[in-house]
Amino acid sequence: MPPTIHRDSSLRIAASLSTHADPDAAVHELVGVLKEKLGSVSIDLACLFFSGPHIKKAGQLAAETNRLLNPRYLVGCSGEGIIAGPEELEAVPGVTLWVASLPAVTIEPLHLSFSSTQDQFRIHCAPPSDSIGGSFLLFADPFTMPMQEALKFLDGQFPGEPAVGGLAGGGHESGENRLILQGETYAQGLVGIRMSGPVGIRPVISQGCRIVGERFVVTRAEHNIIHELGGIPALQRLQTVFEHLSASERRQAHRTLHIGIAIDEHRARFGSGDYLVRNLVGADQTTGAIAIGDTIQEGQTVQFHLRDAQSASHELQSLLAADRASHDRRPLGALMFSCCGRGEGLFGRRHHDTAAMMEQYGDIPVAGIFAQGEIGPVGGKNFLHSYTASMAIFEGPETPTQSR
Repeated sequence: MPPTIHRDSSLRIAASLSTHADPDAAVHELVGVLKEKLGSVSIDLACLFFSGPHIKKAGQLAAETNRLLNPRYLVGCSGEGIIAGPEELEAVPGVTLWVASLPAVTIEPLHLSFSSTQDQFRIHCAPPSDSIGGSFLLFADPFTMPMQEALKFLDGQFPGEPAVGGLAGGGHESGENRLILQGETYAQGLVGIRMSGPVGIRPVISQGCRIVGERFVVTRAEHNIIHELGGIPALQRLQTVFEHLSASERRQAHRTLHIGIAIDEHRARFGSGDYLVRNLVGADQTTGAIAIGDTIQEGQTVQFHLRDAQSASHELQSLLAADRASHDRRPLGALMFSCCGRGEGLFGRRHHDTAAMMEQYGDIPVAGIFAQGEIGPVGGKNFLHSYTASMAIFEGPETPTQSR
């Protein structure tokens, strides 16, 4: 006979971590810890994240989680590494389970696939398009889902609704990553959930860059090629910016110089959070053009950005401090999707991003993955990012009972 589940009127969140290599043992440990924290309250949403060594047994992880926990909705994916509480596990087997009791919150599943031959999305299940005021958690396979196009597709169905998440990792080629939705596992496509109702989900998106040089208006461009900035060949503008950098900045700029595209052209002042940061992918010495990792249009404003550990750390801390200062209540919990190019490789020490979050919010339940790409809104529009920490901060409509 199934255990009696009690409906608590407050929103509650908890998370747990296991480093067991055996999937059954890992899930038993995870669920045991969660039941100690939450008791017998019903679980409306469970997010399951696991690293590469568990990919081949992802179905077993999902089935055992459903059997022992019986969540109303289960979603998740594999990652290059996992994030769990204050820890970031980048090179060891790990599984984390983040659960929430969300009374009166509407949760709706989403599952998309993409046909490259037909160049179209296939909707396997989706929220009704007449519902409004929701937020998405999205997880996708980087080999089989054109994520930026998928975000545009979803914006057409649910305009203005923020999405946070990441691209699955742990595999090295198509078919090796895993996505989870309910009791099913998938090796391709996109899965997610949409939440609406009495829960606040605040996105915090740290692209990890600082502005260098002057702003320029794109005066001649084609697709992802910028020919001229302010009437001058784009490469000449880039070289001028490079020459005004310090010696140490120049060394970094050879591999960490990016370009930011202004989201709102009508702002009187521009800060780092007002730009969508994209890679510089090439330059043509003959024509003076530069290529960037996104489409660009004439009339847009751009500014070069430099990414390094110090800039990334400062921006993350500043954004989290600003979020905390602008909200009265301590969050119930958070989900974090950090680029696999961050972590110890960028900062030279482990647990950097989670430590920044704990410094601002205390020991709240946190889980997520090191991703192959991060999903989050900038300037009110959802984008796919790189080298970014994308976070969803959860709070209830009233002073909540918090679980740790």
